[in-house]
Amino acid sequence: MAQPPTVEVDPLEHSPLHTLLVQSNRLQSLPAWFVGLVIVVSAWLIATAWSGQGDLPVVIATGAYLIGIVLIWALLVLLPRTGRSYGPDRPSVLALSVVLLLLQAVLGLAAAPVWIGVVVLAVMVAVVYYSTWIEPFRLGISREILITPKWDRQSPPLRLLQIGDIHMERVTPRERDLNRMIKELQPDVIVFTGDFVNLSNTHDPAAEAAIREVIGQWQAPLGVYCVSGTPLVEPLERVKSFVHGLDNLALLPNEWACVETPGGRLNILGLVVTHDMDKDRALLGRMMQHAPDDGLHLLLMHPPDIAPEANEAGIDLYLCGHTHGGQIRLPGVGALFSSSHLGNRFIMGRYELGTTTLYTARGVGLEGLGAPRARFLCPPEIVLWEIKGTS
Repeated sequence: MAQPPTVEVDPLEHSPLHTLLVQSNRLQSLPAWFVGLVIVVSAWLIATAWSGQGDLPVVIATGAYLIGIVLIWALLVLLPRTGRSYGPDRPSVLALSVVLLLLQAVLGLAAAPVWIGVVVLAVMVAVVYYSTWIEPFRLGISREILITPKWDRQSPPLRLLQIGDIHMERVTPRERDLNRMIKELQPDVIVFTGDFVNLSNTHDPAAEAAIREVIGQWQAPLGVYCVSGTPLVEPLERVKSFVHGLDNLALLPNEWACVETPGGRLNILGLVVTHDMDKDRALLGRMMQHAPDDGLHLLLMHPPDIAPEANEAGIDLYLCGHTHGGQIRLPGVGALFSSSHLGNRFIMGRYELGTTTLYTARGVGLEGLGAPRARFLCPPEIVLWEIKGTS
């Protein structure tokens, strides 16, 4: 009897970040009354912490807390109802209620002026509003120039647009802005570095329809080239469904595509990531055995994890995403989380490695499951490259 095919497990499935996303997402199944009970108990504890300062500070501190946490909950509940994002509200409300409880309790026990507690709550509400309603939709264009002797200096610069991590749930204002920008920029080539869908919507037919609606509009005279993202988010077969029948773009599952341009040949290598470092390194080595002899070698792979090996292999330009730049960054601290095997080494932006220029894009979309659909000090981006020659 034939044995069923072995299904390979994405190593990220057992990572601390993924475990946190899964476990926090389960909190969404808690009834609303339970969340309300947590808020009431938190308010009582805050009142206890402030009780040594008299009745008025207790009323102000607990009242400010209740108003603040209810406003935060309302902001999160309204996101899907207004078509902006579709994450769970209860995990974030529970987490923030605990954070605010600790802050207010410390201030009360330290006999701080009550106005400080009110300011802290106001700032927290403002941060939640900004990070969920404003910054995730501040899609910007980063502009980069690559100057290389492999390109004809007399030819006009090649305009290459790098897009990553759209993580779609539904079509939102962010995706509409993305497609408007693409039309306005009129790039010669578009490349997409994976994660079409949100982890919460991998097998959602409505999300698939939304993806096809958006990527079906991508147009560039020299082509649109894509690779799949994290297998845990979108197995290759799902990505094939997303792009099936869309003749405006080409999926490169461990393939080379040679694009002839006025400035020279652009050799695009698309790799399917496994997140098994040994396998991904070996795959790059095998594919480089079939690399074209001349032209600019561009690697598209979802994460930046094999950047050192790409540099040794002679890749000229390595474009990737996956990290989202951390998505939530704190002043003086930077990214709180990184899903890269290399940590924060190549968390976002441009890196010169010698032979290879690497760019890790912050991406367009947001993490799924229990993660808040939020960005802070890490706005979404697309990257417009101009490739110029020196000879």
